[in-house]
Amino acid sequence: MKSKIHEYRKNNIKSMSRKLLFILCSIFAFTTANSQTIKAGEKLVFAGSYNMSGLMTQLAQVTMSTENVTTSKNTYLHLSCELSTYSKWDSFFKIRDLYESYVNPITLKPALYKRNIDEGGWTKKEKYVFKGNTVKSTSKKRKNPETQSTFTIGNSTQDVISLLYKVRTMDLSKFKVGQTQNLIIVFDEKQIPVTLKFMGKETVSAGNLGSKECYKLSIGAKTDALKGKDKNLIWLTADNKKVPALLKFSIPVGTGQLTLTSASGI
Repeated sequence: MKSKIHEYRKNNIKSMSRKLLFILCSIFAFTTANSQTIKAGEKLVFAGSYNMSGLMTQLAQVTMSTENVTTSKNTYLHLSCELSTYSKWDSFFKIRDLYESYVNPITLKPALYKRNIDEGGWTKKEKYVFKGNTVKSTSKKRKNPETQSTFTIGNSTQDVISLLYKVRTMDLSKFKVGQTQNLIIVFDEKQIPVTLKFMGKETVSAGNLGSKECYKLSIGAKTDALKGKDKNLIWLTADNKKVPALLKFSIPVGTGQLTLTSASGI
């Protein structure tokens, strides 16, 4: 019986990690742009918790950071999102996931997206090269041969990591409670429609930033990654920085949350 419980919990954590970034990414794209830009040198750190046997247990750390990268032809803003289990959980189920996007510093339009995941020994690497509305992708799962694909996306479709920051250039102050916005993200070589809803404002704890009044948003999508109506929520500070302070998610295998612990360089 103990071995079955152990395996069940391990599978739940694995499922959570794979879907967490999709949820996080999807929920951040909303409304119309203003003049706010994303700066290099930002670092946001979150504690990731999962409901285990009725208790919200901290399992992992999520770190989002930005930096400028200059090549012989262009300068890009490098967006990075890392997910790692805390060391005390590594013997139970070790996760080391890295998502990266190289974007235009002004428009945040992606040029390159990379995904490298290692979850309990299950590995996958992806790379998307963006040229206009065409994406050329390469993918490799575990020891399987590398595969290549070419597919078309819409003008406003972005990779999931660039959408994490897109909201920071947008104006949420004019939205009314209940107002929705339809969007499309690209994930696992597919375009996924997403519906976001503005839920109003609430004050929540934002780590070292203290208590902050925040915009509250809900996400819905035609995917098995999400469960329940208005059960997947995010709180963004109601200022021109729009720092994500809290995320609550509900997926088929359980519930969890991300809480901001520290923000620097914002």
